[in-house]
Formats: sequence, C-alpha cells, structure tokens
Amino acid sequence: MSYQSTHQIIRREPPPLPEQFPEDIPPLLAQVYASRGVTCAEELDHSLGQLIPYHQLKGIKQAVTLLVQALEQRWRILIVGDFDADGATSTAVAVKALRMLGAAEVDFLVPNRFEYGYGLTPEIVAVAAEREPDLIVTVDNGISSLDGVAAAQAAGIKVLVTDHHLPGEVLPSAEAIVNPNQPGDLFPCKSLAGVGVIFYTLLALRSYLREQDWFERSGIKLPNLATLLDLVALGTVADVVPLDHNNRILVAQGLARIRTGYASPGIQALCEASKRDTSRLVSSDLGFGLGPRLNAAGRMEDMTLGINCLLSESLEQARRLALRLEELNHQRRAVEGDMRDEALAEVERLHLDERSELPFGFCLYNPDWHEGVIGILASRIKEKLHRPVIVFTDAAGGEIKGSARSVKGVHIRDALDSVAAAHPELLKKFGGHAMAAGLTIHADALEPFKQAFDAEVRRHLHEEDLRGTLLSDGELSGAEATMALAARLRSEMPWGQGFVEPLFDGWFEVASSRIVGERHLKMQLRWPDSGQPVDAIAFNVDEPLLTMRPRQVQIAYRLDINEWRGTQSLQLLIDTIVAAE
Repeated sequence: MSYQSTHQIIRREPPPLPEQFPEDIPPLLAQVYASRGVTCAEELDHSLGQLIPYHQLKGIKQAVTLLVQALEQRWRILIVGDFDADGATSTAVAVKALRMLGAAEVDFLVPNRFEYGYGLTPEIVAVAAEREPDLIVTVDNGISSLDGVAAAQAAGIKVLVTDHHLPGEVLPSAEAIVNPNQPGDLFPCKSLAGVGVIFYTLLALRSYLREQDWFERSGIKLPNLATLLDLVALGTVADVVPLDHNNRILVAQGLARIRTGYASPGIQALCEASKRDTSRLVSSDLGFGLGPRLNAAGRMEDMTLGINCLLSESLEQARRLALRLEELNHQRRAVEGDMRDEALAEVERLHLDERSELPFGFCLYNPDWHEGVIGILASRIKEKLHRPVIVFTDAAGGEIKGSARSVKGVHIRDALDSVAAAHPELLKKFGGHAMAAGLTIHADALEPFKQAFDAEVRRHLHEEDLRGTLLSDGELSGAEATMALAARLRSEMPWGQGFVEPLFDGWFEVASSRIVGERHLKMQLRWPDSGQPVDAIAFNVDEPLLTMRPRQVQIAYRLDINEWRGTQSLQLLIDTIVAAE
C-alpha cells in the first residue's frame, strides 16, 4: 500500500553561481540565492541605503505639493483605507507619519466590507463628507474609484490616490496619483504593497520638508520614518506581494526593528497574541501569525479595530485590542472550517455526479457563506485542486460577490479583464492582482460566467499544469543539515512570495510516527546516509496518512529549530509526503 501526494517534487536545475558573491557565503546558500534570481552581492544587502529612490514614482511631485499645501494651510486630512492587513498597515503608517510631520488634523475611515464594499465609492465619500475633510488620501485603493473621486471633488474635497493595484483603461481625476503600476511610471519595483506606496510618498514629503526647513520653522523634531518599518513589513508580507530586492529591504528592516525591541505597541501586542517571540520573528510569522489576526477584524467585524490596535500608543491599550482580534480570529477559523467542509463535499459531489474532470477555472457558490471568509476558502480550495478558484456568496440587490485565487500561469486580474471584454454583460466590477482578485456579478449571470471563466483559464493552462509542483533545492546529507544552517536559513533572509524559503527533499526510513492534535503527523526519521535520527512533523495531513504506518517516506521539507522547555533541536517541517508501505 502506498500514498501519493497530489504534489510532485521537482528539483531545481543548479544555476550558475555569480562570481561576485561574498566569500563567506557557503556554496549551498549561494546556490539557493542564485536559483531565486540573485545575481550580485548588492542584492543580498538589506540596508536602507539600497532602497530604490522615490524620484521615479510618477505623480510623486504632485503628491508632495498637495500634502505640503495641506500641512501649511492646516487642512483636515482623512485617510481612506482598505479592510485587509495591507490596508490597515497603510492607514496606520499614513496617520502616524502625517502626525509626525506636523499635520494639524488627521483621521481615518475604512469602509466596512459588509456595508460599503471596497474602495472610495460615492457612498463612502458621503460618509467621509460628514467629517468635512479638505483632503482625502486613499491608501491601498483608489486607482479604480472613478465615481468616488468625482463625488469627492464635487463635494469640494481634494483627493490624493496612493495605490498599487492594476489600473483600468481610465484613471480617476484625482489631484495626484501615486501608483507604480500606472501607465508611464518608471519606478523599477512594480510589486510594492499599498503600505510601501504610502511609505515612499511620505519619505518624499519628509525630504522636501527638510529641504525647506519646515521642521525648524514649526518647532518639530526631525521625524524618523524608519520607526514605521515594522508596519511596512507586516503589510508587505501579509499582502503576499513578490519579495523582490526592494521589498526584501523593507521587510528585513522591519523585522530587525521588531527583533531588537523597537516594535510599536500594536505589533508587539499582535506578537504576544500569536505567541511569537519578537527576538526570533521571521517573515513567515508576519504572514501566518500576525497577519491573520489583523485580517480577522476586517473579515468578521470592522477593520477599525485592527487599525486602532496598530495606532495604540500604550502596550496596555494594544493588548486589549489584540485580545479582541484573537477572539475574532478564533471565530474566523470556526466559520472557515465549516465552509471548507461544505466546499470539499461539493467538490466530491461534482466529481461523482458529473463523472468528468472538474473545470480548469473552478467556481463555487453558496448563498450562506460568510463574505469575509470566502477569500480564505478560495485559497484553501486552490491549494487542494491546483487551479484558479473563485468562491461566491450572496450580496445585496440580487448580486453575488466573489473572491478569486490563482496559480502560476494565470494572471487572475487579467483573466477577469479578458472575460469582461468578451462578455461585457457578465461582470459588474472587478479588480486585483496576479494571484488574487475580487469581483461582483449579478446572480443570474453565474452559470454563463462559470463557462466563460473556465474557457479563459483553459487558454493558459494544460492538463499537466493542474497537479501542484514543489520546487526542491535538492537533497541534504545528515552532516549538512545542522542547527547552524537551520538558524541561518531562518533569519538571514526574509523569505516569501517570489523568494521562497529553501525546500529540500529525500527518502527517509521511518523509525516511529504518531498523530498529534487532530491531523498532525509527528515522526522520527533516519537520514539515509548516516542513519542518524531526526524529528519531523507534517501539519494537517490527508486522511490516508493518519492510518498508515509507512516504513519509508519521500518528503519535501524545510529546516527548522524546535524549542521545547528551553531545549532546541533540529526539526524537519514537511510540506508534502510520498509514503511507501
């Protein structure tokens, strides 16, 4: 009896090693870096001096001019954010920085996803107008808000759009737009998160104010915007943007601040709530620990709660808010678990009833599913089926909202754009990135949309693409897999989207195995070359593995250090298993 994982393990081709790498980098690490596109030593340098200057951002001069006017004339500034972690951190960075730079009055407004939906809509402008702002600054949204910007301007409110989402054919008529993805922008890093865009905008503002002696004239101490990098790091990782060199610098600098005890109260409280040790924090902790707790506010209640946590000036206040975020995250997990079970049952039913292959572009709809959790569900089903997935649920007025997640080979926002171009009657609105998007359609359009979406995905994927692949950096010997290597891999680089953590593979003998928790498999394995034992764990394994007791396994794994009662030991974190009995 054997168990075959739905993933296939493929070893990377050994890349040519750049001659300019520092001599103190071991050959194994040099190979890992080179296989991820690093070509020179400068790309391993995460100092702030290596950041791309802001000058190439289109619209940055207009944005600075507008913000200087707002400061000098003591305008009321209202930040309008998004209800995810990128939007929350972007909002917190904007509010904190503008106050540090001398803004007279800064407030924020984040749309409740269940009442207003995404972005600067005319409806949210009406709510904003009640606060009588002189200037609205959008963060992590606005590039598609044509009607919202027009509504604000009609109400006498100026608008600065800062965003990173892909624009449509027409841009909003804002007084200034900063977005590295807008037409004609020459900024090399197109993968900035929303929090990165507003951080860059405020760096440019600070530079101009310093040149004009603004701080001396205003009696303000020259602010250090690097104190906000813990928020920038969290938003960048949580939004799963590619970690190119520029983004790696932002994340590495933010992590360094947290590890050395300079985290803001909100970040520190989120670390405590997620039981993360700030002195050992890595990028995966931001993505899988802090990010979900912050996102829980926007998914289950209102992101105002999460933003207030990030803006907290005392640790006591931040802890109270983080405790509520922890409660909401527990609720989210319970709701997600029920939805996942229902979704997988539907997938199984489709297999049985239709007796045919599932669509390449897969859509699921349930009117009772929680709108705030359908994005997570789409991710889970995508991981299971290895194809683009859209999960829909009911919205108001006969509409249904969908959250899409994609796989390599299908740019999901462009795919939706192609469907809209071919079938303009199907989509009411949509927007997003290469790997994630949101959309709204009329309920009656679901079936024709399913067919059109599947047809579009089939233009990009073939049958062999529908099996998940794991790229391995090769096989390690027992002598190579040391605690020192695990520690260096853990902390030296900010791993993430587009710059993935090193993954290794090999066949191991199984000395023992047992189930821990509900679906976690704890094993003691033996290195094939030396027979030395090593601990390993696989989380949330498939049902067949829970009852098997294999003698040998092929695994793809990451090196980790397990700490238990003050003792550290090497541990293999298993991504996938092929078992032979």
